[in-house]
Amino acid sequence: MSKILVVDDQKTVCYSLQRFLQSEGYDVHTATSGEDALSVLNDANPDLVIMDVRMPEMDGLEVLRRIKESHPKVQVIMMTAFSTTEKAIEAIKLGAYDYLTKPFDNDELLIRAKDAIKTREMMEEVVTFDEVKDYAGGERIIGKSPAMLDIYKQIGRAAPTDATVLIKGENGTGKELVARAIYHYSNRSSKPFLAINCAAIPEQLLESELFGYERGAFTGADFKRIGKFEQCNGGTIFLDEIGDMPVGLQAKLLRILQDGKFQRLGGTETIETNVRIIAATNKDIEDMVKNNTFREDLYYRINVVTINVPPLRERKEDIKELVHYFIQKYNKKLGKTIKGITADALKKLEEHAWPGNVRELENVIQKAMVFCNSDYLSMECCEGLHVQNLLRSSCASIEEVIQNIVELAFKDGCQERFQDIVSTLEKSMVKRAMELTKGNQVHAARLLGISRNTLRKKLGEE
Repeated sequence: MSKILVVDDQKTVCYSLQRFLQSEGYDVHTATSGEDALSVLNDANPDLVIMDVRMPEMDGLEVLRRIKESHPKVQVIMMTAFSTTEKAIEAIKLGAYDYLTKPFDNDELLIRAKDAIKTREMMEEVVTFDEVKDYAGGERIIGKSPAMLDIYKQIGRAAPTDATVLIKGENGTGKELVARAIYHYSNRSSKPFLAINCAAIPEQLLESELFGYERGAFTGADFKRIGKFEQCNGGTIFLDEIGDMPVGLQAKLLRILQDGKFQRLGGTETIETNVRIIAATNKDIEDMVKNNTFREDLYYRINVVTINVPPLRERKEDIKELVHYFIQKYNKKLGKTIKGITADALKKLEEHAWPGNVRELENVIQKAMVFCNSDYLSMECCEGLHVQNLLRSSCASIEEVIQNIVELAFKDGCQERFQDIVSTLEKSMVKRAMELTKGNQVHAARLLGISRNTLRKKLGEE
């Protein structure tokens, strides 16, 4: 259970946020002064601190400075009134993860809290490739094949430098683990590590997410917002699926790589940042350069060190070790005591093509362990678990995916379920839009192509 410390000199605010966050499953502590907050911090060791900027005696900025000195990986979200937004910007420069302008919506707070805690976990959980039995301090990159041994060497050589790294590989091969390993063995390991999936964030929102925006930059931009590059000053940004970054944004990224400077959306002020960039892609960037869908100059900038992560079908000798690692991992998570896998079941796994790579293998082992009632995973445990995911194919169009859903609905009998199916799709789109925009209703409505009033109505129906 993740721990959150709420700090505000108003007891009613502490009580209200404590009740709300506890209802969402968090272990919540409170403090009503800066001094109390530092005391609770040492005792509780929270994952996240949610703190007001303005407090008597020791204000939020001073508390933030001390937190970052003693607990650099603890994430901090500052709460601020509209009139103190500039202090919130200063807080970001001091290492705060984000800030919220009062009054804020609880759903918005929850989305940002989840993001901050996930960031803390990525920073805290060390990714290793050492052969440590029953390793419990983080995650491991598994494999003894020649290709994997070469990757370990490349990580070891690249990590201590500030060189930009491009990680290539299919989906599910473990590109993010490689990026996190580079971060953990780098000289920036005590500074922020932020991951951005360029394919998951719509084009019209990605620029403001990366570079921030000024007040009035667009409809609904009621206050200044800093972006990830400003937020991550001194740290490392992982740009996943960089091949999906719009060409227009590639020019701004190129400038950061060249001289460490950029401008917020709608702004004229030049901002300097010191960020190491690790990028990853499942696309053929060289072909994209030839087709003018990826800037050639940017490609040469991000391609200083290249690490190619092989698909699982090209390193099947690692499957046995991966299987035993996942059994050990899910024994802990599922409360199981499974000792291993039978020879027949392992042979079956080694014969599979694994289009989803290591991620697919992990998913299969997890599902098999849920239904396994013996000491060893057998053919019976693993049978029927290679069902194709409707959304697995990156080539599938929205129409094809919906058609598959329709076919399943009629196959299972859709009598009296029409409204439920339509409602589920609508709610899922609204929920995802709110997640992508971190609870900003103006941006979410813009993303969905509906009015803010319509969005509010649909949120009220949930």
